[in-house]
Amino acid sequence: MQCFQGKSVYKGIVLGPVVVLKKNDYQVKRTRTEDPEAEIGRVEKAIEESKAQLQKLYDKALKEVGEASAAIFEVHQMMLEDDDYLEAIQNMIRTESINAEYAVAVTGDNFSEMFASMDDDYMKARAADIKDISERVVRNLSGQGDIDLSSIDPSVIVADDLTPSETVQMDKEKILAFVTVHGSTNSHTAILARMMNIPALIGVPMDLEQLENGMTAVVDGFKGEVIFDPDEETREATLKRMHEEEEKLKLLQELKGEENVTLDGHKINIYANIGSVGDIGYVLENDAGGIGLFRSEFLYLGRDDFPTEEEQFQAYRQAVQMMAGKKVIIRTLDIGADKQVDYFNLGKEDNPALGYRAIRICLKQPDIFKTQLRALLRAAVYGNLSIMYPMITSVEEVQQIYAIVDEVEKELQEQEIQYRIPEQGIMIETPASVMISDRLAEVVDFFSIGTNDLTQYTLAIDRQNEKLDDFYNPHHEAILRMIKMVTDNAHAHGKWAGICGELGADTELTEEFVRMGLDELSVAPSMILKLRKIVREMKVEE
Repeated sequence: MQCFQGKSVYKGIVLGPVVVLKKNDYQVKRTRTEDPEAEIGRVEKAIEESKAQLQKLYDKALKEVGEASAAIFEVHQMMLEDDDYLEAIQNMIRTESINAEYAVAVTGDNFSEMFASMDDDYMKARAADIKDISERVVRNLSGQGDIDLSSIDPSVIVADDLTPSETVQMDKEKILAFVTVHGSTNSHTAILARMMNIPALIGVPMDLEQLENGMTAVVDGFKGEVIFDPDEETREATLKRMHEEEEKLKLLQELKGEENVTLDGHKINIYANIGSVGDIGYVLENDAGGIGLFRSEFLYLGRDDFPTEEEQFQAYRQAVQMMAGKKVIIRTLDIGADKQVDYFNLGKEDNPALGYRAIRICLKQPDIFKTQLRALLRAAVYGNLSIMYPMITSVEEVQQIYAIVDEVEKELQEQEIQYRIPEQGIMIETPASVMISDRLAEVVDFFSIGTNDLTQYTLAIDRQNEKLDDFYNPHHEAILRMIKMVTDNAHAHGKWAGICGELGADTELTEEFVRMGLDELSVAPSMILKLRKIVREMKVEE
């Protein structure tokens, strides 16, 4: 039995089998071979394995995200059949008498560089594809293969760390808990765990090489503890506690259909934060009043090129239709900082959190922004959709946004495409926007306070830096004063204000937020009923 302590990012307790996700740090070495034809045979076998894996990925993506998004796996299969690519590998093995792994890796690098140097944007984008398929073939040659997360039993996912693009591709039905060596309490892994109502630990000092797939683990989010290979006594105690937690959840279920209203009659909207259409099941299951934050950037992650207008339109339309008249607030693209996407070519920045990100990308590259706005305006026809713009620091930025929206509206009119201009609001997540929130309230329809970024910018603390977790204090008096200031300025101009950051789900502050006069709290779906219970048992006047 091995026991490790970490930081809990969501309380809960589970017992289940482990799946270890190890980073691909396989070093490709050049070795001499006495039998080149045998090496070529190994390549052919590895390519067939790769094609079979890609077919599985295509089938899964087709069911979950549609044909357009699944097409990349078809493209990868076709690339593995390219004569030039295959002949280059075979020729290198025969002429240099080298091992298959090295020949595939070098050929992949050569072809990737060739595509990257081309003028045509489409061909440039294929550089990453070539690198990806070559790495897949090398993994199969080395016996590493792929862990197919779509076919595993429900498991505890153990990893060094998880990127947003990795978490967004997982089959959420198969995840019991997350345990990572690194990461912060505000990472996307943590956000996903809170949304899914599953325990998660970060900063666990475990050695992944000592862990095996299939071994049993207890993840205790209450104690911040993970136990591998628990003894029988620990197993029995865990199962008992899991049963107790299930009973508590059943009591919360009785609050479904009830209003979020205090004992003395004050109402507040409790909405849900989500990352994709696939998460709406959690929203409906937990009886949220609407969606206060749809993170549209998750449409851009885990792929090799920009999502098309049609792909985005279908996702947004599906979201508003499924919510059947309830409000759906979609945040425009928030790429950059901790959410890096290769095909955006953002370049390296010394301080990406203060760099080229979110609305700044949209205003500098209006073609990307216009594609998204066209999809949003078209989808607004089908339900109660609102648009929210992130990282605003000035009235001038809002005016630039409105000018682009006007251009999009004219284009849609000329093309005789149905559209609607919906409610448009902004995220308050910079001290600048707080200080001029009285002026911003004159030009926007609502405020939604992004407490994660607002806290890091106000306290000068990188929220992704785990060394600073002890200094990161979201309850800081400055943050609470800012929230109150923004709320008062919104109300003074007849606008509403809410919170969509992680602080909205902090049950220690729920009563204070209601007393501040906030109109809405948007939180992980798993927190909806917990907040409703607090609201229904409190009095504002006390």
